[in-house]
Formats: sequence, C-alpha cells, structure tokens
Amino acid sequence: MASIFQGIGAATSISSSASFDTMKLQFSSPRSISGKKANCVVMRSGGAKMDSGSSRNGGRADQLVTNAVAAKADTPAASTASKPGHELLLFEALREGLEEEMERDARVCVMGEDVGHYGGSYKVTRGLAEKYGDLRVLDTPIAENSFTGMGIGAAMTGLRPIIEGMNMGFLLLAFNQISNNCGMLHYTSGGQFKIPVVIRGPGGVGRQLGAEHSQRLESYFQSIPGIQMVACSTPYNAKGLMKAAIRSDNPVILFEHVLLYNLKERIPDEEYVLNLEEAEMVRPGEHVTILTYSRMRYHVMQAAKTLVNKGYDPEVIDIRSLKPFDLYTIGNSIKKTHRVLIVEECMRTGGIGASLTAAITENFHDYLDAPIMCLSSQDVPTPYAGTLEEWTVVQPPQIVAAVEQLCR
Repeated sequence: MASIFQGIGAATSISSSASFDTMKLQFSSPRSISGKKANCVVMRSGGAKMDSGSSRNGGRADQLVTNAVAAKADTPAASTASKPGHELLLFEALREGLEEEMERDARVCVMGEDVGHYGGSYKVTRGLAEKYGDLRVLDTPIAENSFTGMGIGAAMTGLRPIIEGMNMGFLLLAFNQISNNCGMLHYTSGGQFKIPVVIRGPGGVGRQLGAEHSQRLESYFQSIPGIQMVACSTPYNAKGLMKAAIRSDNPVILFEHVLLYNLKERIPDEEYVLNLEEAEMVRPGEHVTILTYSRMRYHVMQAAKTLVNKGYDPEVIDIRSLKPFDLYTIGNSIKKTHRVLIVEECMRTGGIGASLTAAITENFHDYLDAPIMCLSSQDVPTPYAGTLEEWTVVQPPQIVAAVEQLCR
C-alpha cells in the first residue's frame, strides 16, 4: 500500500415564507400575467426529464458568457424512461458509474470509512472490494482529516481517488485539507500538480437524523477557490455526474441527498457522461422560473402540479452545478419568464440561493419584472422531532404561495 500511495504525506426561512404572506407586491409591468386563464395552460411532462445535450462531455465556456443574449436552446432529448435501458435505484446508479470508471481506468480508487467489504453506509461501494481488492477500495480509520489528506496526496501522484464521507457533516473535520490543499494546490504549485479527486457522500435533512447528521455543506464549500460542486437528484444524473467528476482534472464535490438513494429510474444501457457545468430543464414553462436542486426538485414538482391546476405555467430548472452556475440555461429562462423563484434546502444566510440571487441580479436584472424570491431552510439547527424537522425546510404549499405572489 505504501508503494501505491507514495508521497501522500503532502496533504496530510423559511423566513421568506413569512415575508410573502405580508408583502404586498404590485407589479405594473406590461408582462403581467394577472389576466391568465387556466384553460390556456398546456400541461407539459411534469416529471419527465428534459435534458438538453446531456450526453456531451466537455465544457461549454463559449456559452457561459454571463451577460450574453442566449440563443434558443436545442430541442430537448426525449425522456430516458421511454428508451430501452435498465432500472436502477439512485445508489445503484452511483455504484454503476463508479464501477465503470474503475474498470476503465486503473488509477481510480476509493477510500473512506466502511467503503470496503461492508460496502459503504448506503451501499454505494458494495461488491467493489471483492472485485478490485483492498488497495483500490481502501477501508480507513475514523479520521476524516487523515484519509482526505491521503486522498489529495494520492491525486498529486497521479491517482484518481474517490473520497467518501460516511456523512457529509463529518467532512467538516477535513475542512483544512479540502480548502487549503484540495482547492489551492494546483495554483500554489504553479500548475505542477493536478488534484483529480472526487469527494462525495450523503447529506441533507433526513428522517430525524438530528442536527449533526442533517448538514448541508454546499454553503460551506462554495467559497473555496478551485473547487467544483455538483448535486445529483435522479439515478440518471447521479451516474452521469459521477463519471464526469471522476474524469475531471479538477477537484469535485458531489452532493448526494440521504433521502434520494432509493429513487428508481430507467437509465440507458449505453455509456453516457454528463456535463459538470450544465443545468437540467425539468419542466418547460412560461410564467415563472423556479431554480432548485437535489431533494427540493421533488417538492417543486409536487407544487407544480398544484400550480398548473391553478392556471400557472412554471418552468422548473434543476441547476445541478452549484459551482459554477450554468448562467446560459438560467439566463435563457429568465429572459422568457421574467420572474424567478429559488427553492433550496440550504440555509438562507450565505447559502446557494444567496449566491444565485447575486449572480442573477448582476447579470439579468434588466429582464426581471419582479424581485427574486428565495425559499430556504430556516437558520436553526435541524430538530430531531419529525414535525419540527418538517417546519425547518421548504414545503410545497409555500412554493405555491410564492409563485402566486410573484405572478400577481
């Protein structure tokens, strides 16, 4: 093992819910939709995947110009559910993507607590230790700072490690390694080292897991230079993002929600790799742009059914890339709907929603007919009691109420 990991010592609110009940926003814009009729709205595929160009692997820097007037996007691909393929749960899709990359590239290895013969806390690595051996699927002690630093050092020597945090909250113990080493070594070494490492694991508000196991660390990590962040929400994009993250020469943090592991979806038999910097158009619409990610995608789609019945036509985008934002897709939508609602499970103060609000205001302010609204979790530790836990995160009725206010 020492010969393989040589040199590794180098990196040893729902506050807005109250506001939309009391705010009296009056929009006199000529683009107001107050005169809409319910029978004019055509129901688009509510939960179908409309993933434009999702099989492309590579950057799209020429289209990510922040203030560009974006052209009409290509026709979305058909839902994978209607194509031949095989059904997988989300955790199985993650494992399939990981296994395919381990088979393709001998430099890919996994390390973390119980990732070996136990198969990981959510069985994402089940069976990999028997197939690839204990050196490529390495069980580590309970020492996040140590094995995260070991993985970063291994990446410096040419390997492509996947570091699993048994729970994303535990990775706070490795914050120094992730921020000062993982994100900065490519720059501080003058480009002499690449850090092709993937850091992944379960997070988010679960079913009464308590405050320490309900962390949403995307707000913590978004300010680290050199780090890319993506969040999966379906078996299809979980596999595609896993494969893309492993192939990237940049350090990537892959956020997985603890309540989504048992989602089932049909995915293609043929290989595909998603773009790490591309959002997904979940539901096209005309009246309001709803930006969301991870578990909140399903709260939004539940709310969308109610909104359609009320005569609204929301456009739902799963941003997927938390850093950098896909301002091309987001901007195109805003130029069409002129209204934005952000729905996140992250904390309101300093969260992804706050950064997204700033980016939209800076780049697309002139296209807005109403203030941006952001529904976020309350700035409180997540309670253990189930009823209180639900109150701390955004629920579908709040999304419906927010859209109704935006579209007055």
